[in-house]
Amino acid sequence: MSAIKSMDAMEILDSRGNPTVQVTVVLESGAAGTAKIPSGASTGKHEAVELRDGDPSRYGGKGVLKAVSNVVNIIQPAVVGYESEDQSGLDARLIGLDGTPNKGRLGANAILGVSIAAAKATAAEKKLPLYRYLTPQQNYLLPVPMFNVLNGGVHSDSNVDFQEFMIAPVGAPSFAEAVRAAAETFQSLKAVLRQRGYSTSVGDEGGFAPRLRSNREPMELLLEAIGRAGYKAGEDIAINIDPAASELFVDGAYVFRKSDGSKRSPADMISLWSDWLNQYPIWSLEDGLAEDDWTGWRELTRQLGDKVQLVGDDIFVTNPAILQKGISQGIANSVLIKLNQIGTITETLRCIDLARQNGYTAVVSHRSGETDDTTIADFTVATGAGQIKTGSVCRGERIAKYNRLLEIEKELGSAKYAGRSVYARWQQVESESTHEISRSAG
Repeated sequence: MSAIKSMDAMEILDSRGNPTVQVTVVLESGAAGTAKIPSGASTGKHEAVELRDGDPSRYGGKGVLKAVSNVVNIIQPAVVGYESEDQSGLDARLIGLDGTPNKGRLGANAILGVSIAAAKATAAEKKLPLYRYLTPQQNYLLPVPMFNVLNGGVHSDSNVDFQEFMIAPVGAPSFAEAVRAAAETFQSLKAVLRQRGYSTSVGDEGGFAPRLRSNREPMELLLEAIGRAGYKAGEDIAINIDPAASELFVDGAYVFRKSDGSKRSPADMISLWSDWLNQYPIWSLEDGLAEDDWTGWRELTRQLGDKVQLVGDDIFVTNPAILQKGISQGIANSVLIKLNQIGTITETLRCIDLARQNGYTAVVSHRSGETDDTTIADFTVATGAGQIKTGSVCRGERIAKYNRLLEIEKELGSAKYAGRSVYARWQQVESESTHEISRSAG
């Protein structure tokens, strides 16, 4: 009864007002599943291809009617009658139908839409929540959420070079309490910004995006906000950052275009991050160096890999083959997981399994252009990844994921919250007072 009967697709809008793909798969039983595919702004060059129309007369060339047509006219005839419950077989068929190494013919946005929608349809047929369908088990893990509360880089018009400054409520006893701690800190941060005369408008992912004095000031603001909210930095709430260093990398150097125009070598960047780790309660550093700076990444990992979670996003792009290369070369100790970087559920699961087998952690992530689709919330619980980043505590497309996780926690009743356990091998719990806070510009 789980045979695919039909599918449809349409062009919808993401949270930035750009077109994206929605796919609905209907099974012979009548059960249906719908997937809405996100889109990134800071993207790795080796990501699977997000197919755009390139027609300047529609959405500035960003239309996705080609991807929509590929779902209806190419993918649908090839998979009608296929058992949707055979997820790996279906995904293999989609990959083979595309026939390119980067899903450039049909588009990863089209392929992933079918992959996810089929899984959701099968879960609906079995009357199971998606996480239970993907991984039937007894003991699920609720993830530590990384809330992006201050935006810079390409996610905002601010003068901060680094893209994301996040808070992670590692000391909370439950996911619900983690959300509360983050929301209270977010409101506290808003008050701090207003008191200092800064704008409280938000960027693409819901974090505040004020014009600040330096790249270091967001750290100071977070520490003040955490304390004002009644929490201890480095004990109740950790700070995680994603500089998105690939966006800064020009001709072998890192150029701070948005702040002061200065340039830094890879060695300078490693020294900067070492300095920050000594001064601030940073538990996770994502994309601290650029996707093409493999030599720098090896040295970064050698120097700091035993002190902090080093997450590879642009450098790995959720690709098992590239991750394996990174593991072999001793690069990073964690991988960011974005389903649309690789294009199918099966390949994404393979990447997480590879990471786990080699002692790497995994962080499931949204994209800057999101929808109200909550698939990644279920996916994170199903995989037991233990970490999720899906934006700030405002903007409906971000809150949808957190609210879905709250629903899952309530449904499960006594599910374990990952808390600081996912960082245990790097971080000893330290109070804010143990960090010597520098006030210099940086």
